[in-house]
Amino acid sequence: SHLDTVPNAGAFDGILGVLLGIEIAALAHTLKLDLPFHLDVVGFCDEEGTRFATTLIGSKALANEFDPQWLNIEDTNGITMRQAMLDFGLNPANYAKAALNKNELLGYWETHIEQGPVLESVNQALGIVTAIAGAKRAMITLTGQSGHAGTTPMNLRQDSLAGCAELTLAIEQLAKDASNGEVATVGQIQARPGATNVIAGKTTISLDARAQSDDDLAILLNAIHTRADQIATSRNLTLDWQWTHAADAVACDTKIQHLFTSACKLNNQASPSLASGAGHDAMAIAPICPVGMLFIRSPGGISHHPAEAVIDSDVTKALSVMYSALVLYVKELG
Repeated sequence: SHLDTVPNAGAFDGILGVLLGIEIAALAHTLKLDLPFHLDVVGFCDEEGTRFATTLIGSKALANEFDPQWLNIEDTNGITMRQAMLDFGLNPANYAKAALNKNELLGYWETHIEQGPVLESVNQALGIVTAIAGAKRAMITLTGQSGHAGTTPMNLRQDSLAGCAELTLAIEQLAKDASNGEVATVGQIQARPGATNVIAGKTTISLDARAQSDDDLAILLNAIHTRADQIATSRNLTLDWQWTHAADAVACDTKIQHLFTSACKLNNQASPSLASGAGHDAMAIAPICPVGMLFIRSPGGISHHPAEAVIDSDVTKALSVMYSALVLYVKELG
């Protein structure tokens, strides 16, 4: 898993999975488990994209998907990724050496806190991830006409903020009406000129839409785009749509899911299945080998917050299940 997290966050997102990997390797060594393959524990850098606004940097490097243009990205202090690597004692020119040979890989397993409320809602410690949701993000701008708040009649207004408010509610309803767990969020809004007594002539909202399949995501986004066009037309506004992020959905390997299910049974643990709405390093690794993920319950569904927590016994159960899965996998390979 990953070593980084976001500012003002908790202590378990990512790093818990790395520590569990170390514990599993140590347990295999202590119990003299004879492995017919090499076992690597990986702690990825910059999964969150907090410093350079580019996610999955470490895992994409291993998957040979590192974009050398990223080296020119600056952080908020004007320091490029290239300079940050040099300051840390690394040679940026060697980024390609991180890539793994996919012909030598058997699989990638990741343990991670759920970061949501699903497992807690069914009172289960662990869950087996079926897929990692695809996501697309956009900035949507409606442009009308600024005007005096007191002298412009309501029927003559081209109020971009009112249009974005209507669109925001429409996005919420369209996601609720979707049939396969799709979600959509408007998390930012900026109205200009932003004065109390001025009708907003230009307003921009953010859109984050996610789904377990790329087809479902495309259907939802098409519905949102259609509704945005309708609202713009009815209110005599112009519409601009700028895409800012896209990530395909990733299905977890069914054989690994079955392996984790068997390991749960050996440890008298239920094994509910659930999709991940958040992105993970497994998304970047999936193109080069089969991937599987085990979720650990997040009390209160809280993550990316100082109150992020885990239950100690849940972590112990995760360790037992993942070690059992390793033993079962060794037996499968003969």
